[in-house]
Amino acid sequence: MQTEPVSVKSNAALTRRNQGLGWMTLAVASALLASTCCVLPLVLVLAGITGAWMVHLSVLKPATPYLVAAAVGALGWAGYLVFRPVQACSMEEDAACAVTRPLMRRLFVGCAVFIAALLLFPLIAPVFY
Repeated sequence: MQTEPVSVKSNAALTRRNQGLGWMTLAVASALLASTCCVLPLVLVLAGITGAWMVHLSVLKPATPYLVAAAVGALGWAGYLVFRPVQACSMEEDAACAVTRPLMRRLFVGCAVFIAALLLFPLIAPVFY
């Protein structure tokens, strides 16, 4: 039983893709936490979940600037990882890189639009109240 050694280049491409997904997840999570004062109560009410406990969702209001900075920073680093030129794909994995790179870019753009909507909602929300 001989196993072929895993190339270092393929591990680097896989690690970079996973890092990009991790940073995008961090950006979305911090944007959700940054908008808990406005978006989360609205979503919960629209889903039919109400109660006096929703007042406690404003506890994170003082941390909002830090969470916004974390979201923008994580999204920026994920963009760097996703959009920088591919140098880690080997010849036999060019087809796999050609498939996963556009998918990751689309996922990044979707996350960026979602995060922008979450972060801009507190600025636009007073228009609706």
